[in-house]
Amino acid sequence: MEQLAGKVALVTGAARGQGRSHAVALAEEGADIIAVDIAADVDSIPYPLGTKEDLDETVRLVQDTGRRVAAYVCDVRHLADLQDSVQSGIAELGDIDIVVANAGVVATGRTDPLDEQVYRDIVETNLFGAWNTIVTAVPSIIRKGQGGSIILTSSTQGLVGRGGDGSAAAFGYASSKHGVVGLMRSAAHAYAEHNIRVNTVHPTGVATPMVLNEHMGRVFQENPSVPKLATNLLPVPFIEAQDVTNVVVWLASDKARYITGATLPVDAGFTAL
Repeated sequence: MEQLAGKVALVTGAARGQGRSHAVALAEEGADIIAVDIAADVDSIPYPLGTKEDLDETVRLVQDTGRRVAAYVCDVRHLADLQDSVQSGIAELGDIDIVVANAGVVATGRTDPLDEQVYRDIVETNLFGAWNTIVTAVPSIIRKGQGGSIILTSSTQGLVGRGGDGSAAAFGYASSKHGVVGLMRSAAHAYAEHNIRVNTVHPTGVATPMVLNEHMGRVFQENPSVPKLATNLLPVPFIEAQDVTNVVVWLASDKARYITGATLPVDAGFTAL
């Protein structure tokens, strides 16, 4: 039986990786999907981001489940643009029940401690983007009047600072992902009266294009200490996107109906070290 039949889910960063995995799995459980992605590179981020073709593939995979999908090329850093896209999705699919604020970037290997642009782009995507997503979607959830679930993608770096190298890139990532936790806790209090649950998930390294790309391969090869800083307690170098998706689907469902304000590691023991 579909756990999410009749629901509408907003997923950011949906073109590939974890976002695509979440969108498809939520659709398999019965949800219609509003899929958002920048579908373009960011100059300061040293690896290719998702493309319009990637987003089109996510659309195809969701449609293959039999569910409806409305997809938009949109940068979560820009509130007005995100609002326009989401409102278009709501007009097509109906009011929102589930939010997965997944869009995020990292810049491992950028070592300049004074790189203001990389710090700004990371924080604006990971933290401002999550806030923009929440404030854009919540009025729709409240209007629908059936409660909802908001899931914010943080990171193990949102719980620990291990691996910091003094660079603007490392500081930007850790501070933004810690900030997502504060945002989640504040939102959990703010929206509880509307039966809206808000939680964070904290993956370790995930085998997606954010990590498995030519740039990261060079960083690991040139800096043998970097992989050691990302060592998991369980004997796996990376987890799979589906491992995070399993938790996201659970948090979106009534099986987690009284879980709110929680930080859920999906980290093969990374934060236990």
